[in-house]
Amino acid sequence: MWRLLRLEPAAGVIDAAAIGALRLRGAGTPGGGTAGYSDRELALIVDTARRDVMQLRDRLQATETLLGRLSLEPARLTDMERAEALRLAEIAAEGVAAPGSGQGFNAHRSRRELAEPLFVTRRDVPAMLVLLVAVTGRNIETVKELPAQHRLLDGRAVEVQLTKRRRGAGRWVQTVTWEIGPPGRELHHPGGVYLLLHRLMACGRELSTGPSSFWAVWRNLRRQASATVNEIGNPFAAALTAGIEVRQWGLDQHRLRGDDGQPLPVAFKRLRTSVEVRRTRALGGHLPSAARSNTAVVLFRNYLQADPVAREWAQEVTSDAITAAEQAALDAHRSALAGPVRPTVSGQPSMSHDAAHQGGQEGPWSACRDVSSHPATGRACRSSFLDCFHCGNCLIDSSHLPRLLALLIALEERRQQMTEEQWWARYGPAWAAIRSDVLPRFTPAEVARARLAQVPDALLDLVDEPWEHP
Repeated sequence: MWRLLRLEPAAGVIDAAAIGALRLRGAGTPGGGTAGYSDRELALIVDTARRDVMQLRDRLQATETLLGRLSLEPARLTDMERAEALRLAEIAAEGVAAPGSGQGFNAHRSRRELAEPLFVTRRDVPAMLVLLVAVTGRNIETVKELPAQHRLLDGRAVEVQLTKRRRGAGRWVQTVTWEIGPPGRELHHPGGVYLLLHRLMACGRELSTGPSSFWAVWRNLRRQASATVNEIGNPFAAALTAGIEVRQWGLDQHRLRGDDGQPLPVAFKRLRTSVEVRRTRALGGHLPSAARSNTAVVLFRNYLQADPVAREWAQEVTSDAITAAEQAALDAHRSALAGPVRPTVSGQPSMSHDAAHQGGQEGPWSACRDVSSHPATGRACRSSFLDCFHCGNCLIDSSHLPRLLALLIALEERRQQMTEEQWWARYGPAWAAIRSDVLPRFTPAEVARARLAQVPDALLDLVDEPWEHP
């Protein structure tokens, strides 16, 4: 709409500030959120990535151990181990894997097999990205921009400066502190994952074309025997996509399956949504606390709103809260009835009229036996008519039934105009008394006839103070 207003003939007629206001997206604006994964699917993806990273760790540590033995105790190596260690040491010194004798794919695979014992390769990167997004809760762009520089905090946490926006003059940054985790559980904590992957790429980073980057990946660039180009660098330096497909990692390499038995594609946006949902749930649904890199509005609109797991959990929380509030109102009502007095309910329509002739008073939904003497105080009653349902002077007969049903309808309508907490505090006790103590004393046939009766508006506003109106 705002783009149309900038064209003729509207251009220049409508104030620029008004057009600018149309460009703002409010909290109620529908967003294009993406649904996340189920609990089982999320656990499957993260566990698979964690296993891949553990295998990568074991692979590189085995080579590190072999090179350490070559340096410290070469005489104890077998001839085969010594030859392998010397070959790996040469590759580690130059960062270039000599090409194989074959051509095309075979040569490419041969070079990769030479480099894999020493360096992180492009095949390893998808699992690393998945695990980093899962444990840090950051978007994939921020993960690809991780820096190598960091600061350890008492060996328990690591401080890293994140780049939140790559483009633009601002290059927004944010300093975060990530917990390392206890020994053996590092891969379950963001600081532990960061430090492990940082160490695994340390050998390559010494030879990298971009040593300031967290990422130092062997890229298989050499194509001729005489080439000396360094094959290690940051694959995301030129473009964040870098041709690394996490979808292929999940489908082709691991053949992941979803809850429906169909192939489960891995997408970073769905993964981030799943992480945000679990974090919000762990924090009790308090959005300001759950929001880390975005505002609470963005968190809800872009991550929580469209996710079925978040919606199901929110429905459970709401249902539990309503059930607890209803139970509290019922308990309060029963506690009030536990005393020596309680409302008198009868199916005979003459009871309240007889009381009125004997000095009582007719109310909007019941009659009162003696308004000049409240059972609890002995003084004139000053309570709301909604409190009559907890009073021993209250008289209810079949003539009040149509108005009571109209009152229930009015209470439900009022429920849509205020929060559940406000509604239960103001109207819950009366609603609970009518539903649990008054209506059950009438037969279903009496209630059905009362529903057909024509009654005026419940006049609920007349019993509220002006400041209590929603």
